[in-house]
Amino acid sequence: MSIIENALKKANKQNSVEKSDELSVLSAQPKNTLEIQKEDKQPTSDDLKIAKENYVSIDWTSLAKEGFLDQNDTKSQLAEEFRVIKRPLVNNMQGGDVNGIKRSNLILICSSLPGEGKTFVSINLALSIANELDKSVLLIDADVEKPSISKQLGIKQYPGLIEYLENDQITFSDILLKTDLPNLNVIPAGKRHKYSTELLSSQRMYLFAEEVSRRYKDRIVVFDSPPLLVATQAQILAELVGQVVLVIAAEETPQTVVNESIAKLTKCDVVMTLLNKTKKDFDLYGYNYGYGKYGHT
Repeated sequence: MSIIENALKKANKQNSVEKSDELSVLSAQPKNTLEIQKEDKQPTSDDLKIAKENYVSIDWTSLAKEGFLDQNDTKSQLAEEFRVIKRPLVNNMQGGDVNGIKRSNLILICSSLPGEGKTFVSINLALSIANELDKSVLLIDADVEKPSISKQLGIKQYPGLIEYLENDQITFSDILLKTDLPNLNVIPAGKRHKYSTELLSSQRMYLFAEEVSRRYKDRIVVFDSPPLLVATQAQILAELVGQVVLVIAAEETPQTVVNESIAKLTKCDVVMTLLNKTKKDFDLYGYNYGYGKYGHT
């Protein structure tokens, strides 16, 4: 056999091997490339339905009748007072890293005893901050023993914080309610639970606080907590946040009670006091505030 014939025979053999390898590669590929795309989860009608169901409207008429901030009256004395009240809190949040305040965008509103107006302050503070041009607010009802945020806002009870802490299949988006005030979201307390204290002190709650603080740095989270001297839950929550506002009922709460509450908050980076239900006029630019409208109801 000539050299040329040997070369042709060798070339034909190499071509047949290459074709065989090519067929092997093609057979290893999926018959339909859409099969791969189907693995990527796309929004379903159920997902859209859940998102729609988690949109709620606030009962603004009822809020106004009960003395809360009126979205149509931004020039009222109450509106101006809450502008002053929120300013140091917002400033601390913006300069939290510089000032050494951990989780400065998490704010706990509490009182020593029931009936001092902490929920009134929580809602009004959230509404006031939500009117900021570049701020969003997440209002969480953490008073799981006696929740009232949903009732005051006029929204029906949804799965909330307790369901999230109890069941790791419940996600953050499952309990988040979007309101008709664009910059305000709400998380209800959820169902009553005999181990609510243990759930609030759980690792899942700690990770929840870390997540909302770290991921949403431009969002201020306002927790409405149980009274400090009635339930241990408030002290547990206070250790998760960067700022605490202690609401004090004017001419009602004894000084000894206030001192006892402040002693429970010694581990907190920032503790501010707010004098509630007072009929007296105070300097709005101090650190202790008073407002009269709620005191007259």
